Amino acid sequence: MATASNPQPRRHAGLAFGEIFNFAYDTFCSNKIRFILTALGMVIGTASLILVVTIGMTGRQYALNQIQSIGTNEIWAEYQGGAPHISNSNPDPLTVEDLRAVREQVPGIIAASPVVQLTDRIPVGNGKEKDMTVLGVYPEYQIVRNLAVPTGRFFDDADSRAHNKVALITEKLALDIYGSDQAAIGKVLKLNGLPFTIIGTFKERVETFGQSEIVDNTMLIPLSVARYFLETPDVKMLYFSMGDPSEVPAATLQIKRVLQSRHRTESAYDVSNLTALIATADRIATGLTWGLLGVSMVTLIVSGIGIMNIMLATVTSRIREIGVRKAVGATNREIRFQFLAEAILISLIGGIAGIIIGLALPYSVRYLTDYRIPISGLSAIIAIIVSSVVGVIFGTVPAARAAQLDPVESLRYE
Repeated sequence: MATASNPQPRRHAGLAFGEIFNFAYDTFCSNKIRFILTALGMVIGTASLILVVTIGMTGRQYALNQIQSIGTNEIWAEYQGGAPHISNSNPDPLTVEDLRAVREQVPGIIAASPVVQLTDRIPVGNGKEKDMTVLGVYPEYQIVRNLAVPTGRFFDDADSRAHNKVALITEKLALDIYGSDQAAIGKVLKLNGLPFTIIGTFKERVETFGQSEIVDNTMLIPLSVARYFLETPDVKMLYFSMGDPSEVPAATLQIKRVLQSRHRTESAYDVSNLTALIATADRIATGLTWGLLGVSMVTLIVSGIGIMNIMLATVTSRIREIGVRKAVGATNREIRFQFLAEAILISLIGGIAGIIIGLALPYSVRYLTDYRIPISGLSAIIAIIVSSVVGVIFGTVPAARAAQLDPVESLRYE
């Protein structure tokens, strides 16, 4: 007999829970405007939470893409001068031999190029001249600096070995002088009387605002030809490109050791990479995302307080109804769950609507533009969990107050 009666309480509990949620839904339908306005705060908070995560991820992706466009595998070395306490020491600059030594002793380097810098005023026709920065480089300079070549081609090893007088100019310079980058191809510019044929135009893949050796009026020529205009074998910079970004920090230290071992002890050389810049950009983007998340969480808390206020008002307006339900056998637990279910229902409706809005905006940008905004599915899961938790937390007080009402006093309430 005992075993036969056990299933009954479970079926009764199941019916009770179903009845509670049906009752909560009926209450929502009979007070649509009030509950929709209450859920509006949750909609705004949930949508802002998703959008904040999206904005943070987009900003982080943009910053990292900009830095990576310069070259995450890139390492560069420059001569800084003698030690501070040695003012009369002779210069000890870098040379092409240093580059060769580094390539022999440091594994993982896939490309390298020295840079020598010249300046000259170059005739550009109609009796006009332009101040020009001329860089003598290896063909591998295109790889280590991640340069784009919109028109024409970059000079190659054959050009360097044959000492061909070929050049590339910046895309902006081609527009200024010839009207278009395509019109610049095949034109001749004279450097110290030597004619150089323009075989291509180039540009940096990301704007460096003049913080690199490349400026608007820059011309690239083979290093073998640039040597005609130099009296010493010195170079301005050495560039290296690693096969794997993970090798960059260790290779940076190795390159510095090799260079230092080949020069005087008091000579100082700066060997740098973009690893620190990437880490800094990542920290800034992460910090900004957390800050904006805090703001959206405040919005969710405010909307939760609104839910609690409306539920407390609902309890007051439904005291007689609570008394009738208790009089016909409803327990305190059922009354508590009834009002808690209503609060959770409001939160979930607002949360789901907010998730739809929060995801719709990034997807619409993806659809209307070519930019691929990163969308986090995790943020939607977090948003729905947070909205449910807010409903439980801020619905508990009104639900407990409703459950504690005395049925006799409730039936007398007018």
